[in-house]
Amino acid sequence: MILYFTGTGNSRYAASIVSRITGDELVSIHAEMRNRRENPYLARYSFSSRQPFVIVSPTHCYRLPRAVEEFLRDCRFVGSRKLYFLLTCGSSAGAAAVYARKLAEDMGMEYMGLGSVVMPENYIALFNSPSYDQAQGILRAAVSPVESYARLIAAEKTITDSSRGSALLSRINPLFYRFWVKDKLFRVGENCSGCGLCEKICPMVNIRMTEQDRPRWSGNCMHCMACISSCPQEAIEYGPISRGKRRYLLLADGQQKKN
Repeated sequence: MILYFTGTGNSRYAASIVSRITGDELVSIHAEMRNRRENPYLARYSFSSRQPFVIVSPTHCYRLPRAVEEFLRDCRFVGSRKLYFLLTCGSSAGAAAVYARKLAEDMGMEYMGLGSVVMPENYIALFNSPSYDQAQGILRAAVSPVESYARLIAAEKTITDSSRGSALLSRINPLFYRFWVKDKLFRVGENCSGCGLCEKICPMVNIRMTEQDRPRWSGNCMHCMACISSCPQEAIEYGPISRGKRRYLLLADGQQKKN
């Protein structure tokens, strides 16, 4: 079973490649996280698979996103005890494997390794996203390593991240969450159409539409960039930091949103 989290489409794309090669089913962590917040008594907390479990996710400050880790710790896994991680990143996964191994041990699973692959940058709360053509090149280059990881997963062989990063990078993760992962800078412009898409796609159920049909953030943001990148009017800004930056979004069919 392949459980994936995605804010702007990169990890969904990687997960789909793994699924194509392994023949295993895809489960959206994003959707399950929403269900747990909206319908906790009806949400899914147990997952069963005879094949290894594979977690596909972006890195948030060189580690698995905190919300994804919390989700996994609250799950029960039945059947296979093998657990793989495949992380997408803009440059490096840091020492994410160290923390992934510890997570697997805490979950009572057999850690089968972590692979990482560079995908187009989407974190416009800090960085610039690539142009359409640049992103296309990065996506094409990502296919081969993801396929290689997928073949190892299908054979149930251990995988090793070939792009090992400095452990120091991953140690700044708590500071990143403490001082930067906030939603107070999100603003919406006059061109907001009030469509409510941002509310519908937020995995944390952190956005609610007001009576004036304007989104309001509620202080429980994970900085997945789903809202700001998916807005059809590009009406959402992260303070002055995101102004003029391209919104990168990879659609379910593997094609970029053209903007």
